[in-house]
Amino acid sequence: MTKLNVIGCGRVGTTLAALLQREGLCQVQHLYSKTAASAHDAARFIGAGTVVNQLADMQPATVWMLSVPDSQVVTVAQALAALSPMHPQPPVVFHCSGFLSANSLSALQNLGWHAASAHPVLNFANPAQCVNQFQGVPCGLEGDDSATTVLKGLLSGIGGQCFAVSSDDKPLYHAAAVFSSNFMAVLQALAREAWQEAGVPESLIPSIHQSLLQGSVQNLLALGPAKAITGPAARGDTAVVNAQASVITQWHPEAGEIYKRMSVLARRLATTGSTAGSD
Repeated sequence: MTKLNVIGCGRVGTTLAALLQREGLCQVQHLYSKTAASAHDAARFIGAGTVVNQLADMQPATVWMLSVPDSQVVTVAQALAALSPMHPQPPVVFHCSGFLSANSLSALQNLGWHAASAHPVLNFANPAQCVNQFQGVPCGLEGDDSATTVLKGLLSGIGGQCFAVSSDDKPLYHAAAVFSSNFMAVLQALAREAWQEAGVPESLIPSIHQSLLQGSVQNLLALGPAKAITGPAARGDTAVVNAQASVITQWHPEAGEIYKRMSVLARRLATTGSTAGSD
């Protein structure tokens, strides 16, 4: 069976390792993390893997997963390369960054390792939930052919829908995920804060929030953004947009700027079907 070493035992690494182990596609061998506690937590959740205290303690494996923060990918790859681990065959190494390309693993590529990046498009908030949500999750793959072929087999085997992403397009690709997921949380926070400032009873805010959010998501999935967009900007009600922008700016200047910019894009989307272009 394919032996898997995991460096970085956060939510992404723990989820993927657990799924690969449970589906019998990999044998999780060694786990290494910044803190031993997180590695031990991962081992318990995965149900396999030996926790090591330093990189040098990790034995050769067929596949290495670097599920560390983006800022640490290059550093960890260099540290691993400096150990010059011996392998009967060049292993596959991949990181889980949606932004960085496989070239960030060049220190290992220079040793003959096959390198790739794999980015499952899922909100990894909780491994216990994520292992049950992974079926059908799109997984962006980028890197050399040997590595991406191996990863396609592994990730498809745990339910992922793999697709290719070019190295040059990774920053824009990842930005799309940020718009779709991360910024949604920011917008929802602004809405809650505005309702509080407007004096809406605290007990009613969750139900208002849930009603609007669920309806919006359902419409977006069923109709697409251009047909689902509503509101004063989409209708072209400039007077309301300007008055509202003024009030929001007095309350929260940064939110006011966001409101004005988003209103321009909302109107464009409603009239042309796209946010791009000029008015």
